[in-house]
Amino acid sequence: MKIFANKEIKKLFLAVSVIWVASLLLTQGFLWLCYQRFSLFLLLVFVLAGGAILAVGYSYFKKQNQVMEQAVSQLQAYLDGDHNARIECDEEGELYRLFHTVNSLAAVLNAHADNELREKEFLKNTISDISHQTKTPVANLQLYAQLLEEQPLTPQGKDCAKAISVQAEKLQNLIEALVKASRLETGILVLHPQNDELGPVVARAAAQYAPKAWDKEVSLTVVQGEGQAVFDAKWTEEALCNLLDNAVKYTPSGGSIRVEVQNYELFSAIQVSDTGPGIPEQEQAEIFGRFCRASGAYQQDGVGIGLYLTRQIAQHQGGYVKVESVLGKGSTFSLYLPREKPKKKSVGARNQR
Repeated sequence: MKIFANKEIKKLFLAVSVIWVASLLLTQGFLWLCYQRFSLFLLLVFVLAGGAILAVGYSYFKKQNQVMEQAVSQLQAYLDGDHNARIECDEEGELYRLFHTVNSLAAVLNAHADNELREKEFLKNTISDISHQTKTPVANLQLYAQLLEEQPLTPQGKDCAKAISVQAEKLQNLIEALVKASRLETGILVLHPQNDELGPVVARAAAQYAPKAWDKEVSLTVVQGEGQAVFDAKWTEEALCNLLDNAVKYTPSGGSIRVEVQNYELFSAIQVSDTGPGIPEQEQAEIFGRFCRASGAYQQDGVGIGLYLTRQIAQHQGGYVKVESVLGKGSTFSLYLPREKPKKKSVGARNQR
């Protein structure tokens, strides 16, 4: 019987039973000592009274147990996603206030969830509008800059047309990066991590930046190695491309970049090492912020959104990004990704705690 699973109730019934038996024995013993006989009538009264007390107690605790079981079931349904589930508490009782408070809390949580959904929908529409409304003007700027470059201009005019084209491309990249970061932040964009090999992602990302490294006379080496992790291939490749873009951008001519996969107990890491100028220790924690750039980075084009986006992508997959750098020698950026999917705790397990 479930009600006896509760140790306190079990002790209470045991104590009542012991007192009942002890009272019966003492009463019958007293009659035997005084009158040398037992009383069947008294025995019947004790049996009926004790049975009635135990029956009433059992019925009461059984009802309370049923109420609690129903409450746990409805709470579990709420935690499983049925946000319309409520604990029935129509009757006044000692549990009424508790259940009523829990129902009120559930209603407040639902209201917050509804507000959050509305805000996400608003942000989704706003981000979509911004992306759509700016796409055409930026494309027009790039087109007009190309047309200007084809015209018979003075050297200074050609330089201006080229500068317009470069700035328009930079603006387009900035808008795209901001849209991606905002969608990740608000949960509009959902990543789908799967258990897979990291090698193909590393190879595709390195292939994209090999021509840029070649043009800059920078050696780009990919160390062949096996590594498995749980990740979204598309977005992990984008995060790695951001690291490679920075490495190529800040590594001087004649320098080198090394990409390799390292396996650890809980994580696999894609490491991008360069022989660039390095990052001051006091700035290493700040460079992953939005629009943050190291003090020596302003000589190169950039807006400071790439590392921020990389960190967002890593965190949405249960990973993280780490940097190790020595001034004058270079930096190593490591993108850590979990080797196994995090185990979801069941509602039943939470309830047993």
